This record gives sequence, C-alpha cells and structure tokens, in this order.
Amino acid sequence: MQFFEFTEEQKMLRKAVRDFVEAEVAPKAAEWDEQDVCPIDVFKKLGEMGVNGICIPEAYGGAGQGFVERTICIEELARHSGGLAMTMMTHHLGAALISQYGTEEQKKKYLPDLCSGANIGGLAVTEPGGGSDFIGQKTLAEKKDGGWVINGRKCFITNSHNADVTVVTAKTGEDEKGRNKLSAFLVEKGAEGFTPGRKEHKLGLRASVTGDVALTNVKAPESALLGKEGGGSKIGLEGISEIGRAGMSAICVGLLRACVEEAVKFANERIVYGKPIAKLQAVQFEVAQVRMAYEAARLLTYYAAGLKDNGIPCANEVATAKLFSTEAAVQASKRTMDLMGGYGVINEYPVGRFLRDALTSLSSGGTSHIMQIIIAGNTLTNFQP
Repeated sequence: MQFFEFTEEQKMLRKAVRDFVEAEVAPKAAEWDEQDVCPIDVFKKLGEMGVNGICIPEAYGGAGQGFVERTICIEELARHSGGLAMTMMTHHLGAALISQYGTEEQKKKYLPDLCSGANIGGLAVTEPGGGSDFIGQKTLAEKKDGGWVINGRKCFITNSHNADVTVVTAKTGEDEKGRNKLSAFLVEKGAEGFTPGRKEHKLGLRASVTGDVALTNVKAPESALLGKEGGGSKIGLEGISEIGRAGMSAICVGLLRACVEEAVKFANERIVYGKPIAKLQAVQFEVAQVRMAYEAARLLTYYAAGLKDNGIPCANEVATAKLFSTEAAVQASKRTMDLMGGYGVINEYPVGRFLRDALTSLSSGGTSHIMQIIIAGNTLTNFQP
C-alpha cells in the first residue's frame, strides 16, 4: 500500500489557498454568517486564483487539476466559512457537468467565465416532492418550435439567486415501463420565466444562498440541451453522487479541522486551578476524539477523490465519506463546545457556527439514511467475505 502524501504542487496549492483564506475569509466569516450574505467579491477573487475552475481543463480557462486539488480548496475554505465553501462546491458541480457533458460550443460559451470568477454555476434538481425521489421529478420540458418549453419548480437550490448558468433537470418523456425520462438543460440567469423565489433562512452554511427557482414557460433553444435527450438522470445522479456529495464531505473535513484547531487553542489558553485545561485528562480525551474524527474523515474523503481522479467508479466510497464526515462534524463540534464550557455557546467563538454548518450539511446531497442505503446496497451486492 502506498503511503498517502500530497505532492509538492498540492502542498503549494494548500498554502496559497490557506493564506488567502486567513487574510480574506477568516476576518469576515462571522459577519457573513450573522448577516446571511454570500460574499460574491471574495468568490471572484478566488476565480482569479484558479480555485473556481480547479477541475476544468486549461483549454477552457481552468486550472486543469483534479478532484484531490478541489478537495484541498474546499477544506481550506470550510475551515473558516462553510457557507462560502458551499457556494464554491455547488459552482464546481455545475461547471464540472458542463465540462463533462457539454458540446464544444457550450464549453467555450460558459466555462471561461465560470473559471475566471465572472460567473457562478449551479444545479437545480431537488423538487418540493422530495430530493431523494430523483426520477419522480414533476418539472416538464416539452418540445416546441424547434426548442423546449420548461415548466416546474425547484427547491433547496444552492446559488439559486446568484447562479449565472444553472443545470436544470426536467421530464422529457417516459420509458416503456412508464418511468420518467429526464433531460438536462442549461438555463441562464435572466431567462424569461426563470425566476428565483423564496430565499431560505438556514440554520447554517449561511454565507451561501439557498432558495426556490420557478420555471414558467421558460423557452430553451435546442442548444441548451446538456448531453443527450433522456440523459438527464445519468448527468444529475452522477453529478450528485460523485461530485456533490464529495464536496459536502470536503466541507465537513474543513469543519473538523477547524474544531481541532479551536479545541487545541482553547485548551492551551484556558487556565483553571492555575494551569491550562490541556493538562486535564478529561479534556485530553475530548481533543483525542475530535482529532481522530478529523483524520478518519480526511482519509475517507481524499481516498474517494483519488478514485475519481483515476476514473474509478466511487459512488459508494463518496457516500461512505459523506456519511462519516457529516455525522462526525456534528459530534466533533459538540465535543468542542463541551470542552469550552460556557464559552462554547458565546458567538464570539466560532464553534457554534461550526455546529450549525455541520448540522446543515447532513441533508445536503442526500441524508444520512440515503447514504446508508447506498452503502448497504453496494456491500450486499459487491462485498466479498
């Protein structure tokens, strides 16, 4: 087994992103959370650094890196702002689907601005009937006058009000068994009938925008079809299972790292009975648990990203990483709050934000129950005793 270690280039990337986050994100993260605003100006600066197009080929303005590098970037952002990391994660999701399934014309039209930070990408899949019922979508796209007319409503959409181009899935027919056939479309901000609606007031990840999107007789030309007609299920599910959930796992790895750092800092600085509480065995136990959770989530998440970079199917490994890291981030945040006593519930300290961000991450990209179903299905079918 090869020992896992970042390359020198990956270490340089981590340092560059970390330095940027310490200077541009850390001082303002609490304010963004309190005011529930998405820092678009910082998002654009990240584009100038190459973070926004980290996984996009250089030919289209991207950095030409892989999903391990993407995970590095998201982890570093989430150390101080889970919400900004959520905005970036979903942007990556939309851009990656265009890169993977788009025509040459679509790639040239959208990817350079998505990579530079000029534009933001998104994905609109979830509907009021439930995000887990992917095939049961009600949004309908009908052929008309050489193009498509789309009607429906999407909810819990990250970047709903900010995205300049959104990958939207819709029903375009039925198969021989009467099941929905879905297609994916590229819908631009400002398109007639494409209207952001309710903006959700979330518990956490508040430096990202989440809301409804209504599609009322949205006219999409044939050139807006992403991939093949009827191929929307594959596009949407692959994007969620191998890109979206991997991003959520990376966010929680960042939150776990932040918990370790905050626990260590507080334990060394807090003096009780004339000595730092870091000397107390009970506190050491809590720090050990938080560190263990971080290391385990980190290894699971980067392993899954490495599989993706090597073209190996990894939906099960991503589901495993997502389930563990999100649940671990909740527990680690609470442990850190317990360690801090009364200070843990004071908003001058960031740990309360970590807990709210972790709790909000549980359902994003699929609930813990859905992750367990995926893991169990893979295990019962493929695991060899």
